[in-house]
Amino acid sequence: MNPFHLAFAIDDIEDARRFYHGVLGCPVGREASNWIDFDFFGNQISAHVHRGTRPDGVSYVGREEVPLHHFGVLLPWAEWEALAERITGAPWPFVIAPHTRFEGEPGEQGTFFLKDPSNNALEFKAFRHPEDVYAPQTPSDAETR
Repeated sequence: MNPFHLAFAIDDIEDARRFYHGVLGCPVGREASNWIDFDFFGNQISAHVHRGTRPDGVSYVGREEVPLHHFGVLLPWAEWEALAERITGAPWPFVIAPHTRFEGEPGEQGTFFLKDPSNNALEFKAFRHPEDVYAPQTPSDAETR
């Protein structure tokens, strides 16, 4: 699988460094005065300083309200549990606390959401059965409000 690259807006490089490197444990890559790269679980993310407003909104997964604009990573279950435990012990609030979604169904997954210091939403997921990542939806998966 090829790693992805994602560029996104931040308010402050040092706040981004404290969150992505300090809280999440992502190694720091290259950087300049207006951007910084991180190794986000084998993927390259580039945080660029931006001034101004960004869209906000929500969507639904099943019956759960989630931040509409977000990015994240799929982790092996044990790695997801370890990260959830690490964040639980850190002084960083969850937007959505770690829990299991679609329990006992195809697509069963652990998930939690955080926001970085610039209000970017991140989702961390693990599938109980990794082969279900692209499995067709069941009726309860497709439910919305």
